[in-house]
Amino acid sequence: MINIEHVFFDLDHTLWDFEKNSDLTFEKVFKKQQINTDLNAFLEVYRPINLEYWRLFRDEKVSKKELRYGRLKKAFDSINYTISDDLIDTIAIEYIEYLSDFNHLFEGTFEILDYLKDKYQLHIITNGFEEVQHKKMKSSKLLPYFDAIITSESVGVKKPNPKVFHHALKVANANQENSIMIGDSLEADIFGAINIGMPAIYCNFNNDVKASDSYTSITSLLELKQYL
Repeated sequence: MINIEHVFFDLDHTLWDFEKNSDLTFEKVFKKQQINTDLNAFLEVYRPINLEYWRLFRDEKVSKKELRYGRLKKAFDSINYTISDDLIDTIAIEYIEYLSDFNHLFEGTFEILDYLKDKYQLHIITNGFEEVQHKKMKSSKLLPYFDAIITSESVGVKKPNPKVFHHALKVANANQENSIMIGDSLEADIFGAINIGMPAIYCNFNNDVKASDSYTSITSLLELKQYL
């Protein structure tokens, strides 16, 4: 791709293996709090509930506090596990506290960042919470690769809102024509970028979405070498 100078990455589910790290975090918290239920059964219902709550949060339909409590409450209710609101609040706090203790990245993350870092300026645009995302990046040794780190919390709106992308371009001293967005969410990352005129590469790691003419699709990070 010619004329590209700035590469913007999403973080969770793109570089940072959210599901794996999240599962390990719940294992740690459940053990500490002596939650006497089958962890795998909980995780099976929690994962889609978490995605549902993040969509609601992205659409401004629930608050940060409601997201952190509601996803846990609904998951425990779904497996008929009786738990107090106080303990749910404790789990929610400890989950965030321990999440960055686990730093599994997708295969090829460091290899592709080492490949890109001398050719482009690299940046992050994430809908995650400010304090959590910076902690994740520091713990996983990703921070040195990136010039600008833009969280939706710092902007006040979330991807795919155009304001997030325009703010990121301004912070990075970039423009749509010399930038590209790489992420795992078609709605938030890919269409959000395309709608402001920025090209995008979709991380279709599960290979479960059909190819499209409007964006490039990859099934592994190392495939980026074919385009950048």
